[in-house]
Amino acid sequence: MPTLERDDIALHYEVAGQGPPLLMLAGYMSDHASWTPLVPLLRDRFTCVMPDNRTTGQTAPWDAPVSIDLMCKDALALMTHLGHDRYHVIGHSMGGIIALHMAQEVPERMASTHIAASAPVRLPRNTALFATLIAIRRSNAPEDTWLRALFPWLFNPRVYHDPAAVDQAVADALAYPHTQSADAMEHQLTALRGFDGTALASPTCPTQVLIGAQDLIVPPDHVLAVLSHLPHHILEGAGHSIHWDAPDQVAALLRAYAAKHPI
Repeated sequence: MPTLERDDIALHYEVAGQGPPLLMLAGYMSDHASWTPLVPLLRDRFTCVMPDNRTTGQTAPWDAPVSIDLMCKDALALMTHLGHDRYHVIGHSMGGIIALHMAQEVPERMASTHIAASAPVRLPRNTALFATLIAIRRSNAPEDTWLRALFPWLFNPRVYHDPAAVDQAVADALAYPHTQSADAMEHQLTALRGFDGTALASPTCPTQVLIGAQDLIVPPDHVLAVLSHLPHHILEGAGHSIHWDAPDQVAALLRAYAAKHPI
């Protein structure tokens, strides 16, 4: 099991593919497995490096200190550990904030940055949503209840045209052995509460923004309000889980932009 020993955590990560390094940073509640739809479309071109952020997956302990800055430092330490001086980066949701933080700290190491379904904004509604999901998990409701409450926020509504597919997605999530606990969800939420990312809106390294037209968690207007000056693409038919709703489009845009900024 690949692990980087840091001062306060054992950082788990996965590596797949070959080619220039591509660091893939997952969002809130997610670990390396969240990249499952995208990796097969990229591993022929990139060495995909996928860490489990603090409090998620197999990174331990789950209750280590957590912040955007610490997760940024973890990612930087991992790429140095693996011998990558420069690399491409894609970050989804909270992972996009971490990527923007990295772009501010070490722009010379970022060959290209891809911000997916993310923006340096703080929406109190989202904090309230996640807190409610945690409360549902801690209640006496069936274990699948919180997932069924979450999924409409994540995916394009068309997935509900096939109830069996939704049931399968719920079953797959429940069967995943490294699902983040309710306590870890709350602990990681501290990284988002009160975080002010306004200073991250103008990266100096090549950066493109990928926006889900049906994203409810980080709606397009909120993204464009702060990142419209960067190259951006609005993907029709994609919700917040943009790389699940539109993996082919995300992969094609990433490959094309990275090719313009080779390492």
